[in-house]
Amino acid sequence: MSEIISVPEIFGCNVFNDTAMREYLPKNVYKKLRQIIDNGEELDPKIADSVAHGMKEWAISRGATHYSHWFQPLNGATAEKHDSFITAPGNLGNVMMEFSGKELVKGEPDASSFPSGGLRATFEARGYTAWDCTSPAFIREDSLGVTLFIPTAFCSYTGEALDKKTPLLRSMQAIDKQAIRLLRLFGNNHSTRVVPNVGAEQEYFIIDREKYLKRKDLIYAGRTLFGTMPAKGQEMDDHYFGRIRERIGGFMHDVDLELWKLGVPAKTEHNEVAPAQHELAPIYEECNVATDHNQIMMEVMKRVAEQHGLTCLLHEKPFAGISGSGKHNNWSLSTDDGINLLNPGDTPHENVQFLLVLACIMKAVDDHAGLLRMSAANVGNDHRLGASEAPPAIISIFVGDQLEDVIDQLCTTGTATHSIHGAKLNTGVATLPDFDKDATDRNRTSPFAFTGNKFEFRMVGSSDSIASANIVLNTIVAEAFCEAADVLEKAEDFSETVHDLIKRLMIEHRRIIFNGNGYTEEWVQEAARRGLPNFPAMVDAIPQMLTPKSVRLYERFGVYTKAELESRSEIDYDIYSKQINVEARAMINISSKSILPAVIRYTTVLADSVKTVTEACPEADASVQRELLVECCRLLKQAREAVKNLTEETDRAVAITSAAERAHAYHDRVAPAMAALRAPIDALELKVEKKFWPMPSYGDILYEV
Repeated sequence: MSEIISVPEIFGCNVFNDTAMREYLPKNVYKKLRQIIDNGEELDPKIADSVAHGMKEWAISRGATHYSHWFQPLNGATAEKHDSFITAPGNLGNVMMEFSGKELVKGEPDASSFPSGGLRATFEARGYTAWDCTSPAFIREDSLGVTLFIPTAFCSYTGEALDKKTPLLRSMQAIDKQAIRLLRLFGNNHSTRVVPNVGAEQEYFIIDREKYLKRKDLIYAGRTLFGTMPAKGQEMDDHYFGRIRERIGGFMHDVDLELWKLGVPAKTEHNEVAPAQHELAPIYEECNVATDHNQIMMEVMKRVAEQHGLTCLLHEKPFAGISGSGKHNNWSLSTDDGINLLNPGDTPHENVQFLLVLACIMKAVDDHAGLLRMSAANVGNDHRLGASEAPPAIISIFVGDQLEDVIDQLCTTGTATHSIHGAKLNTGVATLPDFDKDATDRNRTSPFAFTGNKFEFRMVGSSDSIASANIVLNTIVAEAFCEAADVLEKAEDFSETVHDLIKRLMIEHRRIIFNGNGYTEEWVQEAARRGLPNFPAMVDAIPQMLTPKSVRLYERFGVYTKAELESRSEIDYDIYSKQINVEARAMINISSKSILPAVIRYTTVLADSVKTVTEACPEADASVQRELLVECCRLLKQAREAVKNLTEETDRAVAITSAAERAHAYHDRVAPAMAALRAPIDALELKVEKKFWPMPSYGDILYEV
């Protein structure tokens, strides 16, 4: 029998949360810090030393010896530098454990060694990390011992944001300010803050680590660059929500415990659609904390998997032919006193505040569809979007039958008089209860779907930070709220003006609503007819960051400067090129050094077999061996020519100096050359005897865990 665990007792035990702050901080310091966190006020330097001392004492009581400023640079990972609490030994050779307010508030990592897109040159090395008191510090227990981690922002010496947290916090400030303006117009004088809340559903694959270490493509690229589907994939629909295997269950159990200790509210876990694919979803939290917690979640899953002899794959498409992994970003807006601005109520046609919020979101998504698409653009997502549980690259909004009917009423007659209600669900079984259905179904093909009291942005890739998507959502909706408030604050008749505004916005942006099947070619054609943008690949979407409209948006609300946007554009082009370059080089290396030699060995055996059979029995029919030998030799030659072509295309792309042109060369020429190499090698895998093939097959990986 497994050990009984009290979740309430362990939850947050490794977090410097409210309970720990009450215990380790002086009462007046606690109150001041709580006020700063709750009201979004500027940090008072006078309390920094006291907070640092209390935080250190708490961490040491948990066994900590080191601390680290933990930040999220623009390489997509997290970064940390560890310092011990010890100070210089005194005359007696003893040391003290100290941690000052200055060490808490500010750190100085090298800013030239992280991606900066030209904001920092190699000789300009200074950067700063700044304590983010709104995201709680935590301790991590691993082979390094126990370390105190302090969530921080990361900026350059000249003040530009070099991370994902800083613009996220800026965007949260922007939407808070504009949402409060709207609430005041509706007579709400009690709410003081509006906060975007997020719950990020994390999909991932778990495979055996021993097999992983035999696949250099997985090691180098995070995905299989070669491989054919086994006899059975996901077509039987028997993995989704199926019984969780014992070994995976043990992994999930330990992940839950680690996350709960770190205050991450891990809630739902299950098998996903593809074999070896799973999902872990948390409860909603404030956007900034949810973003940090998602990074922690990915780190914990990878670390715990290794402890179980497993490997966690976070790539969006580690295996061809089956579903890829996403990160569904569930986004809503709530006040500090618990009002959800996206709750339509039982009669949404009468809920004027909700209808205005909905109309503003329609406008925001329609006006900035390219930015929203760009927020989910990464190399792995190019392999995933458009099929198998993933939304298409065309941005649209699903609102369901109930809200679409209300929108149609407002757009056609100017007045909404009723709302569709869900009927009773009758199962036809006497012992099963009849219950009220929701007023609308769900749509799994929509990139931005309303699901009752929130929007689910399903486009984000599984390996990506959710910061980028939420920066865009917060900022574009802040703009729409601002423009609505500008109109309503001047209104002589508020009721009439708000009604006309809602009607106008819904008519102007009705084209963004689509409740149908987003996978069909008909939708692609219909979206083009409506004038909706379509950016199938990452390199197509990157320019959306630097359109005049985007620059004006971000500068107006203080989220990004033009220089920061230019740097991110440069970094994204560079990341795209480097990732494809790694994959291309890995394919060349693996095929030349492992696969082609293995095929040569196999064909040599085949040739000897033909010779042996013919010599031993001239009358024997050796046509099968000959046919297989000829086919393998044909594919072998095709693969060798493809290796040469891929090498040449990769060398040409590397030599291009312009980041944008280089990225397009990798997309337009190198990626097709990679596909041309994969085709004959995957065909060979189906013909070459298994004992000759130099790496585990899809069947070995997906079904032997």
